[in-house]
Amino acid sequence: MSAYQRLFDSVLTRTDAEQAHRAGFGAIRAARPVLAAVDRRLPARGPGPVTAMGLTFPHVLGLAAGFDKNAVGIDALAALGFGHVEVGTVTGEAQPGNPRPRLFRLPADRAIVNRMGFNNDGAEAVARRLAARQQGLDGLGRRRPGPVLGVNIGKTKVVPEDDEAAVLSDYRKSAGLLAPYADYLVVNVSSPNTPGLRSLQAVERLEPLLAAVRQTADGVVTGRRVPLLVKIAPDLADEDVLAVADLATASGLDGIIATNTTTSRAGLASPDAEVAAVGAGGLSGRPLAERSLEVLRLLRGRLGDGPTLVAVGGITTVEDARARLDAGADLLQAYTAFVYEGPGWPRRIVRGLGRGPARS
Repeated sequence: MSAYQRLFDSVLTRTDAEQAHRAGFGAIRAARPVLAAVDRRLPARGPGPVTAMGLTFPHVLGLAAGFDKNAVGIDALAALGFGHVEVGTVTGEAQPGNPRPRLFRLPADRAIVNRMGFNNDGAEAVARRLAARQQGLDGLGRRRPGPVLGVNIGKTKVVPEDDEAAVLSDYRKSAGLLAPYADYLVVNVSSPNTPGLRSLQAVERLEPLLAAVRQTADGVVTGRRVPLLVKIAPDLADEDVLAVADLATASGLDGIIATNTTTSRAGLASPDAEVAAVGAGGLSGRPLAERSLEVLRLLRGRLGDGPTLVAVGGITTVEDARARLDAGADLLQAYTAFVYEGPGWPRRIVRGLGRGPARS
């Protein structure tokens, strides 16, 4: 057991999870100059660069949305070994999210339950922050290269889910403000913590939404095409997963992220009373691994060599990561394992993959 894991199990599990997140993320941001220097001297060596969606990723592993909601620590997180960082979820309007407490750990399952509710500074504030970062120069007067940057957008809570025009307008606002700074853009319709959001995964509602975001992004970005992906829930029925795959092919979607958190509590090792005390929210971590892998296989089987697939959900070990790649994932993302395993975890995974057999 590492020093971080001992600290986590003995101290951090007794601290409010959201407070611990803020403190840990603050420490990462403060350490960015040191982390960047280490990264330059000892970069994470994986199986090699990956080309997907017309972009070049230094390796397969990235940080999933949810950790850096407001785009305040992109470069510090990359210096820990993540090849891409996905910020958000960002909504058209700033919102505080759900009442606290809203973030919980289930250590026996190496899982997290959250009902954050898309708390974020809003698209206008995040766009200003990304614009300032884009203009930032390093100490030698050169623009920082940075990681591949994904921007994840979602629905503002107060926008009625049954008002299609309002929903499209809300997503258009975020896309219009944020697409110019994104290497790729993700439409999040799969969080369980915004009422009615998951109803947007139905193909008849998803199709016009994706078309609206695509049109908006194309209208504000010149000289390049911003890849567009959708993030889906593991709780979709198999036939609905396949319907999303068919929509991706028909609409020219660039990729699918599989999967978001689950509302299921089946098969947990944590005591029933502890799970009940935590309450509602999306569960992430190890218990999600099996279903996320199933969804990935369904998608790849339907899509063939088509749109990019980004696997996320329960990836903890090098073996987990290899299983996703073997099942057809082009890229990987993680969040919960990073929280439980600590700041050295991304490099361990990337280096472990680098020691494995090369992908054909």
